[in-house]
Amino acid sequence: MFTTLRNAWKIPELRKKILFTLFILLIFRLGNAVPVPYVNITALASYFNSQLSDTILGLYNAMSGSAFSQATVFALSIQPYINASIIIQLLTIAIPALERLSKEGGEEGKRQIQRITRYTTVGLGLLMGLAYYVMLNNAGLLLHTGFIYGLVIVLSFTAGSCFVMWLGEQITEFGIGNGISMILFANIISRLPAGISHIITGVTGGTLAWYLALLIVIGVLLLVLFVVFITNAERRIPVQYAKRVVGRKMYGGQSTHLPIKVNMSGVLPIIFAQSIASLPATICAFTGNTDGWLYDNLFSNQSFLYGLVYFLLIIAFSFFYATVQYNPVEIANNLKKNGGFIPGFRPGRPTAEFISKVINKITFFGALYLAVIALVPIVLGALVDNMLSIGGTSVIIVVGVARETMSALEAQMMMRHYKGFLE
Repeated sequence: MFTTLRNAWKIPELRKKILFTLFILLIFRLGNAVPVPYVNITALASYFNSQLSDTILGLYNAMSGSAFSQATVFALSIQPYINASIIIQLLTIAIPALERLSKEGGEEGKRQIQRITRYTTVGLGLLMGLAYYVMLNNAGLLLHTGFIYGLVIVLSFTAGSCFVMWLGEQITEFGIGNGISMILFANIISRLPAGISHIITGVTGGTLAWYLALLIVIGVLLLVLFVVFITNAERRIPVQYAKRVVGRKMYGGQSTHLPIKVNMSGVLPIIFAQSIASLPATICAFTGNTDGWLYDNLFSNQSFLYGLVYFLLIIAFSFFYATVQYNPVEIANNLKKNGGFIPGFRPGRPTAEFISKVINKITFFGALYLAVIALVPIVLGALVDNMLSIGGTSVIIVVGVARETMSALEAQMMMRHYKGFLE
């Protein structure tokens, strides 16, 4: 990775893109420190740590780099855009008009889908901003109440989320690419120094044994290595193309493979599963019922029931996204049209059944991997009094974004290498 960055820095054009990306991320981090007016920030931080850390809002806070718990201008961060993208992606499968637009519309269709996603982002930003304002008002965390003050707060949250979306698009167009993921990457990494400081303070203060701190560091490193290994892992189904004669030339006859990634759905099953599993705790937090046996033993993210529901939901959403992304019948038909076949299986239905069987096996292993990654940090956090600040979701996102960024830089360097060679 460091070699790729060093080589990219030597190319003037790529150096400008890297500097532009860093400049945009600097603007974003500065915006994360600007609070929204009329909110009691000190009281909000205390209320968040005591009431909302176990809820879905805790996930939003992690994804926003702690800006959500501080009610800054960028408190909603990139969450409205991510939610809008997921909604439009699912609607593209459910609505035939959107499906035709995405598959047959070409570049113009992609631009229209992107435009719809932006409008949806604005709507979700208004909705989430209003919900956040209602929570602040009900908890008595506002310095001033009234329609005008509420309008300013909601519009500030919405404008911040739209500006973050624009910053991500600037990185994608003029920077090193993958702007939305880069912003999410910056948010997660920004919490790392605070986590390290928390562990050091625990060791020096006597609240955390040094060997437990060492185990935490080793565990995080092993977790990162495991995520990197699984992220790169894939099942390759061999594909053979038959020879065919066109005019006086012979085409085909080559061997290739059909790659199926082990973690084909990314981090989305974890995010959706955590959202649903944390729903009871979120309702309890909004109603103020966070003290009692029911919350501690059933709804808390340290309870056995929460872990079981979380595990089963990750498995279910993993299979759901695998079904959405891969259509074995369509893959088998495409192979048949192009003269390809899987050795040992007849084209058509037998090939589709074999591909479906392989996808189900890979999906099950990938779902177990996601479940382990999501649950192990929770268990370790409970054992060491929540000293572990890096969750499995964060590790998967950081590793995935770093890998995609390095691949994009290598592809751009390779393109410029061939360009210079041809010149």
